[in-house]
Amino acid sequence: MKLTPGEIKRRILKVLQGLGRPAGSSQIGRQLHGWGVDLGERSIRLYLQQLDAEGFTQLQSRRAGRVLTAKGRAEVDQSAVMERLGFISGQIDALTYQMGFTPRAGAGTLVVNTTLLAAKDEVAAIEVVRPVFAARLGMGSRMLVLRAGAVYDAARAAVVPRGHIAMVTICSVTLNGILLKEGIPVTSHYGGLLEFRNRLPVRFVELMDYGGTTQDPLELFIRAKMTSVRACAHSGNGLVGASFREFPSAALPAVLKTRDQLRLLGLDGIVAVGVPNQTLYGVPVGEGRTGLVVLAGLNPAAALEEAAVACQNRSLAGLLDYRQFPEFRHLNMWTRRGE
Repeated sequence: MKLTPGEIKRRILKVLQGLGRPAGSSQIGRQLHGWGVDLGERSIRLYLQQLDAEGFTQLQSRRAGRVLTAKGRAEVDQSAVMERLGFISGQIDALTYQMGFTPRAGAGTLVVNTTLLAAKDEVAAIEVVRPVFAARLGMGSRMLVLRAGAVYDAARAAVVPRGHIAMVTICSVTLNGILLKEGIPVTSHYGGLLEFRNRLPVRFVELMDYGGTTQDPLELFIRAKMTSVRACAHSGNGLVGASFREFPSAALPAVLKTRDQLRLLGLDGIVAVGVPNQTLYGVPVGEGRTGLVVLAGLNPAAALEEAAVACQNRSLAGLLDYRQFPEFRHLNMWTRRGE
């Protein structure tokens, strides 16, 4: 990967932030290599010396390596905001192209979200999200739990810290990639809150354009405590995360066929497929287009937030193989046995 010196220094700062501890040139080099950036240790040391001089990093000890300064953390945060302008559309397009899952093979990589929480809260968290999966309010019926030391966010080369777990859910963007592999282009327009009454979706009460935010809309809705996923799971009434997309109407038969295939694979997150040229839950579509509404993969995480289980969420966290994801009911039994 060809990068400018400024971009290389920003990558080094991001590595240090993701590690959350002092690191030397060899460890930084390994992390950069995982991102497709190959630099020798001598080159990395020279960049680190420049970052020291600019006040972004500080040598803690020759043995331990360097850490970010307050100025360095601010620089990473500021650059992250700039990188994430148009975040949704850019990330969706990139991960849609990169993922490799196909329904016919029932194998390949999926786009995932991560939810980081304390290991001591695992049993309670499973009990919170179990009704969400049972009510089919997530992106399918599969979830993965990663333990301390496992990589949980490939984009930041971050690992699950000691004393924590990561709940990994399938992101609804996976559907875009699946349809693209079938030759069907999908445009993601909005993330929003979909109101359910008596277990049936009735309307969007909030919509946020993906192109106008630096964060996943559902992450913002969760943080603002605007969801009521738990109530919806139990009573059938509430507000859950969902996204609005559209596709060429000529592809409608193929989309319906793919929907049926995905249901058999535990990836049934499609709430509704619209009628060509007609609004869907109050949202208009373009001429020759058909609307598509997909449940958010972070809905289980929203339920955790509603239950006051402390957690950190990140959507579009990367790609993981479909075969790693057990059906939630099996994971639930495994957790109950304490094996």
